[in-house]
Amino acid sequence: MENRFETGVENAWCPGCGNFGILNAVRRALETTGREKHEIVLVSGIGQAAKLPHYVDVNVFNGLHGRALPAAAAIKMANPGLTVVVTSGDGDIYGEGGNHFIHNLRRNVDIALFVHDNQVYGLTKGQPSPTSDSGWVGSLQRSGVISGPFPPLAVAMALGCGFVARGTAADVDFTADLMAEAIRFKGFALVDILQPCVTFNKKNTYQWYGRMAYKLPPGHDATNRTRALELSFEWEERIPLGILYRKERPAFEEMHPMVPGLPLHLRDTSLEAVREGLRKRTL
Repeated sequence: MENRFETGVENAWCPGCGNFGILNAVRRALETTGREKHEIVLVSGIGQAAKLPHYVDVNVFNGLHGRALPAAAAIKMANPGLTVVVTSGDGDIYGEGGNHFIHNLRRNVDIALFVHDNQVYGLTKGQPSPTSDSGWVGSLQRSGVISGPFPPLAVAMALGCGFVARGTAADVDFTADLMAEAIRFKGFALVDILQPCVTFNKKNTYQWYGRMAYKLPPGHDATNRTRALELSFEWEERIPLGILYRKERPAFEEMHPMVPGLPLHLRDTSLEAVREGLRKRTL
């Protein structure tokens, strides 16, 4: 069935790439928002995953490697009425953009972050990423990865992220539902998406995830942070899918003294108006 967010742009991904499932999930999730195309902004950095916004007919900002989150935060602050979604890869977000990931978690900007997590740098031909498994042998790391993997879900919860979830590229409907929940959540929302790289990662395949991954039971208490942290460290034997943790707190743009009110492009930016606004905020 045709989706109103399709662009018709020629796709450059490898056949069988997990990005296709994530693209379909993003389009379905955006449909559930009921928002018009001009009310949505997709932001990405650099990488195969970061090409996704090219294939979705909404506003797009495609930035520098690792710099998707600061651009997204600025967009949300300039116009809080927009739905802002970041969709990029594990290398772009957790590696080059790791510092921005950490501090935007702390700030709690109202952004939904969808990370295509394939444990490899696909665009640059198979180097290990921050989430690569220890011992994994890639195209360039011939002796195997010696660094421990970066645990994104645990880091997110440790820094106060109020919505932490994991999906898979293979289950489009399930992941689209997680994305829709993340978009509706008021505050920073992370959905880490397990995505095979059929060209460069011969370990974390569709079959491997099929054996390892399981969906959290209906009775899972997503408000229990301690239990959610325990689940976030499950990996080699079992990998939990679903919303691990969920708890709202005031979003950054609600608390920042200069953000509430009209979007920046509609404000009176004369020197007198700015001075009067500052005076009122200090009374």
